[in-house]
Amino acid sequence: MDVIKLTCDLIRCPSITPRTAGVYDVIEDFLEPLGFKAQRVTFGEGSEAVENIYLRLGTQSPNFCFAGHTDVVPVGEVSKWRTPAFAPEIIDGELYGRGAEDMKGAIAAFMIAVREFLSASHPEGKDLPGSISFLITQDEEGHATHGTRPMLQWLAEQGETLDVCIVGEPTNPTTLGEMAKVGRRGSISFALEVEGVQGHVAYPDLADNPVTRVIHMLHALKTTPLDGGSEFFPPSNLEVTTVDVGNPTVNMIPSSAKAEFNVRFNDRHSCASVEQWVHERLKPFGAYTLKFHITGESFLTRDERLTDVVTGAVKDVTGHTPALTTTGGTSDARFIKDYCPVIEFGTTGRTAHMVNERVEVKTLEGLTKIYQRMLERYFD
Repeated sequence: MDVIKLTCDLIRCPSITPRTAGVYDVIEDFLEPLGFKAQRVTFGEGSEAVENIYLRLGTQSPNFCFAGHTDVVPVGEVSKWRTPAFAPEIIDGELYGRGAEDMKGAIAAFMIAVREFLSASHPEGKDLPGSISFLITQDEEGHATHGTRPMLQWLAEQGETLDVCIVGEPTNPTTLGEMAKVGRRGSISFALEVEGVQGHVAYPDLADNPVTRVIHMLHALKTTPLDGGSEFFPPSNLEVTTVDVGNPTVNMIPSSAKAEFNVRFNDRHSCASVEQWVHERLKPFGAYTLKFHITGESFLTRDERLTDVVTGAVKDVTGHTPALTTTGGTSDARFIKDYCPVIEFGTTGRTAHMVNERVEVKTLEGLTKIYQRMLERYFD
């Protein structure tokens, strides 16, 4: 039950992005007695400042890194929680609390697994053929501007090298051992604006209705597939998220119309090629303004050794060989993949971000054993 106690200690810190709320103190108090050296680094200024933490045991290569985030999303409707969101409680075999699944439970499992691995084989890191590290941020649930990405750049500047990385995001749909993420789709969001000529609806020949053009543009985007998928990825997908005119009356043709849409794309594309694809579909319909925001490129981890370590550890503990997938949204793995091979494996994701977020006690206990087995397979 050590992993449950430690998860509770982390949950009791109300670390809503970007406030640490004492959560790094919990991590340091646990890992420093094991021989880890901690460095806290802050990026951003004022209300946007984000504190991050890196802890490492050992100086030799290879460096096995556990990465994740201690920031959590807001509680939501307080009255609908069975127990206060930051006062964790076990009910019917499940641990309730904000961050239980996403992802304080996994971080606690990281730490307990490391302690058990060291105490069994390498007390205080003695004779450890490499290093173990933790890269933890408070900006994963936010804009991800001052978290993992600048931390990776800072680590490189300090001469730190990550050789492999496990990210503890929730990956299993319902049961521990079902799925590991070996890649992610890319994501790019667009804001489209079309200018027209305002006028009376009874005299459309004297106006230019931008709504009509936006409808045709969106239809062209939605009815033209980007691709048919690839070996490890489903087909790329475009979803319209909003169409806005703001017209205060029904008898006036508006002067402009706006729409926003997001594209989740596979490894057959890049953000640049998706942008070009969008422009090619929009050009036949006249002038427009298009802005975009890149969340991340698609990627696929092909490192056979790390894949064997993860799948072997999961099978050793659960008896299941996890499916290797690229489904779901984005995570900080999209930054880490530029520095070392990375695979995501964590709890289930049944209640992440929900009211009454919770995780099964047996899932956290099993996850701890899996992380410990990963270390054993990698180092021993």
